[in-house]
Amino acid sequence: MESKKSVLFICLGNICRSPIAEAVFLTLINKRGVAEKWLVDSAALGPWHVGNYPDPRALAVLKDKNIKYSHTVRQIKKDDFRNFDYIFGMDEENMASLKKMAPKDSKATTALLGTYDPEGEKIIEDPYYDSGSQGFYKCYDQCIRSCEGFLNSVD
Repeated sequence: MESKKSVLFICLGNICRSPIAEAVFLTLINKRGVAEKWLVDSAALGPWHVGNYPDPRALAVLKDKNIKYSHTVRQIKKDDFRNFDYIFGMDEENMASLKKMAPKDSKATTALLGTYDPEGEKIIEDPYYDSGSQGFYKCYDQCIRSCEGFLNSVD
């Protein structure tokens, strides 16, 4: 039997970008009929929101896009680098943090999720400080393009 591929989406607090990316990815693999071949999760670099739910604006965008999603914030741990095939950060700060914390025996390929965006928008900006929901919708659109691009590259 073929082993599962695994992907972990990371952002600063695991309340905006990484949960949107996780929800989008789960939706895409379900639509493609390959969900049983994947282990998917998201996590935070920092501890601020551990145990909480994603930002209500992120959840509102997902609901608006008819995506059912439930997640409790967790922080990345060293074992994630050993257990996941791919760890995707959203911006250069995320990537610098991931590089610093990766153990020597990391098996994970780390990259910007936006590397796979066919429109070339590599950085997925943090919409947290956006007073409305526009940044969350932009994040969603970038995640759709990037996750589809990634899936197309590994299929």
